[in-house]
Amino acid sequence: MTGTARSALLVVDLQNDFCAGPLAAARFPGDPERLARVAANSVRAVELARAAGLDVLFVRFLGDPVHQGPAWRRRDAALGKRPKCLEGSWGAEFHGVRPRPGEEVFTKRAVFDAFLDERLEPYLRRRGIEHLVLAGLFADVCVDSTARTAFQRGFHLTVLRDCTAALHLADADILRFMARVYGARVTDLADGPFVPPSPPGLPASSEPVAHR
Repeated sequence: MTGTARSALLVVDLQNDFCAGPLAAARFPGDPERLARVAANSVRAVELARAAGLDVLFVRFLGDPVHQGPAWRRRDAALGKRPKCLEGSWGAEFHGVRPRPGEEVFTKRAVFDAFLDERLEPYLRRRGIEHLVLAGLFADVCVDSTARTAFQRGFHLTVLRDCTAALHLADADILRFMARVYGARVTDLADGPFVPPSPPGLPASSEPVAHR
């Protein structure tokens, strides 16, 4: 990490179909109040990042059938899943927050990984951003997919534990996985997450790191 490294908040899929309404309630297996808290905390993270002068980047998912590949369509048909976050719908709108003028929005069209919007990495490089702070949904799907690519492309990671929730796995398991495999710092919003991690050779996380 360079001396001029910058942090950015990357808000993943904070959209109505994932956060609010009957579709979100039907899909999320945990306490609906937890999902509401995660969404509210993510909005608070945006407010704090803006106040700190950080780049705030939004990632949105569009699940229209026209964007889906054949494997995606086959899975949805087999599981009886209906498309989410249809372009132009209420479900696709951001929940509780709106990007301000000048804040970038990156789009995932029936994919999980934000880096599949080919504008994301060049934007980060151009802005000198080396540290990504991740908030949003879901920890074991799009947050993890994005974190995996970010790590492989050389970005340092912080995952906000109180600003995300898992859909299929236990929260603790996927957060531990990201800490061990990607070297992510897992912390809470109150713990100063926008400060870049410690330089190499110093402990960057309380989580144990296992080598592959």
